[in-house]
Amino acid sequence: MNVRLKFALSLVALFAGIVAVVAVVGVMIAAGLPDAEYAFFMRIVRDRAPVLGFVAVLLLFACAGLLGWLFTNHVTAVRSLAEQTRIVFAANSEHRVVSSGGAELVELAATINRLADAYHRERNDLEARAGATNARLEEERNRLAALMSELAEGVLLCNTEGRILLYNEKAKALFGAAAPGTRQGLVGLGRSVFALLDRDQVAHALDKLQSSLDQGVEFPASRFITNAVTGALIQVQMAAFLSAGGRIAGMVLTLADVTELMGREAQRRSLLQAFAAGVRAPVANLRAAAENLVSFPEMNEARRVQFTEIVAAESRQVSAMINDALSEYADALKAGLALEDMRAADLLSVAQRRIEAVLGLPCGMEHASDEIWIKVDSFALVEALAYLAGRLREDYGVRSVGLRAAENGRFAELDLVWSGAIVGSEALSLWETEPMQIGGMQTPLTLKDVLERHGGEAWVQSHKTSHTAWFRLLLPLGAPASAAVRSSVAMDSRPEYYDFDLFGHADKAPGLAERKLVDLHYTVFDTETTGLEPSAGDEIISLGAVRIVNGRLLKREVFEQLVDPKRPVSKASARIHGIEAKALKGQPTIGEVLPQFHHFCEDTVLVAHNAAFDMRFLELKEAATGVRFTQPILDTLLLSVVLHPTQEGHSIEAVAERLGVSVIGRHTALGDALVTGEIFLKLLPLLAEHGILTLGQALEASRATYHARLQY
Repeated sequence: MNVRLKFALSLVALFAGIVAVVAVVGVMIAAGLPDAEYAFFMRIVRDRAPVLGFVAVLLLFACAGLLGWLFTNHVTAVRSLAEQTRIVFAANSEHRVVSSGGAELVELAATINRLADAYHRERNDLEARAGATNARLEEERNRLAALMSELAEGVLLCNTEGRILLYNEKAKALFGAAAPGTRQGLVGLGRSVFALLDRDQVAHALDKLQSSLDQGVEFPASRFITNAVTGALIQVQMAAFLSAGGRIAGMVLTLADVTELMGREAQRRSLLQAFAAGVRAPVANLRAAAENLVSFPEMNEARRVQFTEIVAAESRQVSAMINDALSEYADALKAGLALEDMRAADLLSVAQRRIEAVLGLPCGMEHASDEIWIKVDSFALVEALAYLAGRLREDYGVRSVGLRAAENGRFAELDLVWSGAIVGSEALSLWETEPMQIGGMQTPLTLKDVLERHGGEAWVQSHKTSHTAWFRLLLPLGAPASAAVRSSVAMDSRPEYYDFDLFGHADKAPGLAERKLVDLHYTVFDTETTGLEPSAGDEIISLGAVRIVNGRLLKREVFEQLVDPKRPVSKASARIHGIEAKALKGQPTIGEVLPQFHHFCEDTVLVAHNAAFDMRFLELKEAATGVRFTQPILDTLLLSVVLHPTQEGHSIEAVAERLGVSVIGRHTALGDALVTGEIFLKLLPLLAEHGILTLGQALEASRATYHARLQY
């Protein structure tokens, strides 16, 4: 029962009881009096009625004061002590209870705190032992995360319902962000793979895997190419992992973008088809002319000359068609050169091995700093260096070469060095335009093609005193391997790449209201606004959100976006959140942002602190944007009131302090969302202790609080 209602009922009962006792005593006294004295008594009662009424009011206040003291020291204090005790043992073991009640309750509070100290020590000891036990498991997880992060392919691990249990950065980058300027992407824990890939193709591949397993295939795999939501062509290789019963428990998908590869393959096939169709007629003519020359050796001279001219003409035509085809193929190869950042020293090391292995030409490594990075197609550039070394050996008798690299401003200088022979610049000009041949292999690419694709140049230099010369390739510098790329291997960033607890969390049929709170996925969000009156025209200027999946706050799966409100920001609001009007210029409007946010939080329960305020802003934009948020909403403010009705404060700061949550990034949309998410996770075990286990129970309990009546 509500404390206020209990106090009111108790006051009424006490006051009514005292009045009844006094009335009964008065009636008994009056009943024993003679008539004359009875009349006199009643006259006194009538004359003193105002005084008696005043006495009754004083009695009422006296009863209220007595009950207030009793409630404060023996009812409210006990409830407050119980609430604080639950916080200690269910949410924050470092919290200590305080009692404002009588001496007995103060003594009880001290006893509870002693137990809390013992509990805290025991818990720390257990956590230390558990940490030592889990160290080996964590090492294995880190190895897995490192392996996942370094794979060249994207990897998704899903359960049979298509929910993503694990992903790596490559998979996330493969599908990209849903919209420019947002910090949220399409890939995330607990999300559906069918939002990324065609459902029918994935389901068909899964059926094929199960069929192969039923037929006794030990390690079945399925491969298909499908259109991704981004429009790219994705090659998917799917393998299954099994449950204890031998049925498929989930699937591993390796992903590769083959859009460009398929385009090049189509171009190659088109080139082959055109070449085959083009040479068919000339080759037929050549064959007919040759057969006539062989079959009729006695033909006259004029006829022989005619057939000979046919052979010559058709041969020239075939030769021209072959040259055109090779030229087109070279163009396709040039377009397909993929540039990547790598160390110049690593490239020259590969070139050294290539020259020695293919040409049998000794190749030394001179100076090449590990700090020099270049952006290259390593295969094409190694072939170019080997080609130049081969021409030096064949045309000038050079018996050994060397390689070196140096940095010059914004460029890297790669040198192929030799001694003795003098090579003119005209030789290099000639070699640049000829198809490169290395040993017995030839490619239609020329050295000029490779240099143009890299944005580089080449020339010959010599040093007369040392009798050395070198070909210098000048190439733009590349970027060193970004720390951001390798950060995915760091321990503190890995836990969000895997969550094996999700294996048993298949979608269930019952309605959301009947589902347990611990089984649901949540989107915790917050807004910053131009002011505090949405109905008066104030607008959202920042929207931040974070996902909770399987009881974990996924701090890298967030939504954060500034919004141009198309109206001024009040000075009072700017002082709170620090967002000024100039920071909002050029940002997307709310009409662009809300559809993105709706996609981010679909299939989840919304969570906010003082949610009525934020939801009012979203509700007022429904007509203009066509976006409606129909998900259930939980409010951490209301849940705090449900759990701690005797505590004074229910602001984010007050609740966070009670539950031991650090407040960082206050009054930024994403910062507040992260704090609210941590608060919500602390509230879940407390709700369970109150018997509030399902979403429906949490909504019903929230609805019953006084704070739920607030409107904006």
